Amino acid sequence: MEIRGKRVLLMGLGILGGGVATARFLFEHGARITITDLKNADDLKISLKKLADIKDGINFVLGEHRKKDFLSNDIIVVNPDVTIDNKFVKLARDNHKQIENELSLFYKFCPTRNIVVITGTRGKTTTVNWASQFIKSNNPKTVILGNSPASPFLASISDCDKETSIVVEVPSFQLELSNDSKYAPHIAIITNLYRDHINRHKSLEEYAGVKANIFKNQKENDFLILNNDNEWTPFFVNCNPKSKILYFSTNILPKEKSGAYIDTDEDLYFKIKGKKVKFVNIKNFKKEWGGHNIENLMASSLAAYVLGITVENLIKSTLKLPQIKFRQEKVYCSEKMDIYNDTTATSPEATIAAISRFGNTKKCLVLITGGTDRELEFYKWADSVKKFVNPANLFLLSGSATEKMKSALGWNTYNEFENLKDCLEAATEIVGGFQDKGIILFSPSSKSFEKFKNEFDRGEKFNTLLTDVFKEK
Repeated sequence: MEIRGKRVLLMGLGILGGGVATARFLFEHGARITITDLKNADDLKISLKKLADIKDGINFVLGEHRKKDFLSNDIIVVNPDVTIDNKFVKLARDNHKQIENELSLFYKFCPTRNIVVITGTRGKTTTVNWASQFIKSNNPKTVILGNSPASPFLASISDCDKETSIVVEVPSFQLELSNDSKYAPHIAIITNLYRDHINRHKSLEEYAGVKANIFKNQKENDFLILNNDNEWTPFFVNCNPKSKILYFSTNILPKEKSGAYIDTDEDLYFKIKGKKVKFVNIKNFKKEWGGHNIENLMASSLAAYVLGITVENLIKSTLKLPQIKFRQEKVYCSEKMDIYNDTTATSPEATIAAISRFGNTKKCLVLITGGTDRELEFYKWADSVKKFVNPANLFLLSGSATEKMKSALGWNTYNEFENLKDCLEAATEIVGGFQDKGIILFSPSSKSFEKFKNEFDRGEKFNTLLTDVFKEK
């Protein structure tokens, strides 16, 4: 694909970093760039500041989208928040414009086939970071790209070569265009699928269909890794992938399936073509990382094993696995309490996993939760909360999802607050009355847009408030 000299319209600069990385990538490749965003210059000042050194080479159209920009440019690059049925995208497509996004550009310009791409409703970020840790033990030239403000898709692709291994995190929004591309990863992983993003994808079937785009262009020598324990895995298998399918499971795999599994002694095995190799016993791992991370461990280590990383190197890497920011991250520790920031728990299932981790501490577990709804269901969430959290220990941050949480719980009274600081202060106060050490878990179970820019902004503000609250005590 050639973009030098082409007129390229970047639709959506945004504030998380992906738009900035894409703009710089297009500039470095000689495109004639126009950036259009419904946000104005003041809203985008952080991103605009990062483009200050190349601003003279960019035409900015801010605060609006104009039809003429979509008609006069050769290539339209859409931000992941832009739906493919957006009226301006439709206009461009109807006029035979080339439509791209960050992921499609990544595939077309990536210099290596050593690509592991990971998607799923839960566990993507942890699996990406752990897979990178494992693969790096054999190839120091391993990088992470994808769904993170710290590592956008196109941030450092120019520094990669054919020897580089790239581990990529891909949300469903980026996969909407994948079916139009002939490119595909060597290894694709779908960690799981649960109800999510229904406001974008309209139904679970449509959501699953978009996720399936991750493997639709794979070939026979590629690999697809699926969660044997997830109810949507048969859907993906019925899409008839051309790649070799491997599975991971917390139970023993059926004889006809290859992959990774846990046996009755809690040993993790790899089983490929009938050959069994023991990796680790997961008892101590489960104590340190929580049961929910076992699936992430299996998916990430299986990908590395398929790539030829030895079990010896995998074992060494397991001892150095990184704690992922904002994923059940311990952000405060004292004799009286531990506090965990789980702001990226943007679905009920994510919080179910978090509170289950501390399930034997019901008397001492305090949950701060609540936020913005996006057509999610909270009945299973309510069952878990009732099982693991005392009513007096539940603190709700008001929001549209919070109303659905209260309805699902059906309790008579709630500790509900309009702002996060009041939630945190009330939570620390109640922990102060515990005889045993308390745990405060900030796991919102929902999106953040009514009170915060995004979940990362929410997490940073929680940490800042934490400092302020204890400074005042």
